[in-house]
Amino acid sequence: MSKFLDIYPTMPTLPAASKSARFFISYRSQDPDLSLAKDFYEAIKAAGHEAFMAGESIRLGEKWPQRIDEELKLCDYFLLLLSERSATSEMVTEEVRQAKELRDGSDHKPVILPIRVNLPWSTPLNYDLRGYLQQVQQREWNSPADTPKILHEIFSLLAEGESRRVEESESGELGDEQLFPLIASSAHPALPVAEPVLTNGQVNLASNSSDLNGLLDPEPSPELEFPFFDKAFYFDCYKEVDKPGALIRVKAPLQWGKTYLMNQILYYGIQQDYQTVRVDFQEPEKEVFNSLKQFLQWFCSYIAEDLHIPDNLAENWRDALGANSNCTNYFERYLLPAISSPLILGLDNVDVIFSHQKIACDFLPLLRAWYEKAKNKPIWQKLRLVIAYSKEDFIPIDTNRSPFNVGHLIEIQELNEVHIQKLAQHLKLYWNREQVAQLMAMVGGHPWLVKKALYKIAQRDLTLTELLQIAPTEEGLYGNHLFRHWLILQDNPELLQAMRQVVTVNGPVRIDAGKASKLRNMRLVKYAGNDVLPLCDLYRLYFRDRLRVE
Repeated sequence: MSKFLDIYPTMPTLPAASKSARFFISYRSQDPDLSLAKDFYEAIKAAGHEAFMAGESIRLGEKWPQRIDEELKLCDYFLLLLSERSATSEMVTEEVRQAKELRDGSDHKPVILPIRVNLPWSTPLNYDLRGYLQQVQQREWNSPADTPKILHEIFSLLAEGESRRVEESESGELGDEQLFPLIASSAHPALPVAEPVLTNGQVNLASNSSDLNGLLDPEPSPELEFPFFDKAFYFDCYKEVDKPGALIRVKAPLQWGKTYLMNQILYYGIQQDYQTVRVDFQEPEKEVFNSLKQFLQWFCSYIAEDLHIPDNLAENWRDALGANSNCTNYFERYLLPAISSPLILGLDNVDVIFSHQKIACDFLPLLRAWYEKAKNKPIWQKLRLVIAYSKEDFIPIDTNRSPFNVGHLIEIQELNEVHIQKLAQHLKLYWNREQVAQLMAMVGGHPWLVKKALYKIAQRDLTLTELLQIAPTEEGLYGNHLFRHWLILQDNPELLQAMRQVVTVNGPVRIDAGKASKLRNMRLVKYAGNDVLPLCDLYRLYFRDRLRVE
């Protein structure tokens, strides 16, 4: 502790650790995150606990993804440093997702400890982080003076928790899984949980604000946020969801606007006086996926609650019938008759279900069965399904029972020059065709990459020239995005080798059709006939460097 006390001489005496705990420190490798992470790392170790900090703990030659996974599973506490950079980091969000999933497991650990680093309470978090940190209290760090206070509070509660566990153990009582609701005190109330992007009309998605602040709002209007979705594109979606018994499939990779488009469809439904419910399959605890019955009961109860009607599951569930039949009967005999208007049911992040094969093999055919029922039973025509997903995983489902080959497919495509020019104009960037072409050469028509670049340039954080110089590096604007793809490919050696083939040549190349399809689903490549080539120079240059291709 001596080095730490040299920096923080006013540090209160820390409670001695009677039992060593393991801490995982999640941070971005740039200041102030980096310096603060090192301070916490040193203080935690000096207090007799174990600390993992990727930059300090992972040795040369070790595989980052495997080591990160191992440490997350072992840790008791997940110390999350939330700065402006880390709050938008894909890698940090993924670590929080894993920590939340582990926390919801049988061991109820790690305890998640979020610290806002120069990030005011008023600053919105992205939708995923808001969901993962729901009901988890947070602390605020604004200067080095806050470091010893936060550390002392953490260690004091840790010691208090150990004492409470001993008392509960001796009394024969089970410990509360919420033993550490993170540094609770009246002086620091819990951060109010932000509402999702769409909340049954409470959010004004039709704002006419056209200034830059409005554009960067967490809930901007569809015209401003995604002007590349032409009116005809929206009208096509709206026309489809008006059809009795409709099934709309929104397919696109991560960050291509699936959730946003789903929310616009739901918002349209609200304007038509339809009932709307959005179910995000990233939201439920891990235990929900333990069995089909548990999953479907959660599904039914969630929808009923969102519609503000009693779930009445006890009266409407007969175990002898099986879970799928019970769920169908629940919709047909109770839920749909209980509402007077059509119900648009948005199912977001359906890919999550793919990793639970036993549930997927029953639930996905159930959706197809409901779609088929609407052809003959009027009650089912009230249900309109909107399914958002990135890819059909290799789930062994008969094509005649799959929901992914019926209904109306909406596959979000790349932006074109006109779309990008229009978005630039909304951001008051009056670019010529050459500037648009330069950006497109680097990032293609990838919606998120384009939008992020234009927003940063409009904010005058960097120029187009500066962006292009460092874009295909981890120092650049897309560092987290690129590194995330690199980790995914490292975990899939065959795909990594296929990507090597793609970036080695300067034109289209023929690779295995299955691998080409997977790389295309990730939008790392695009087709040129039966051949493929990188989606854009960003991926070509980054992976050439990573793979040391001359």
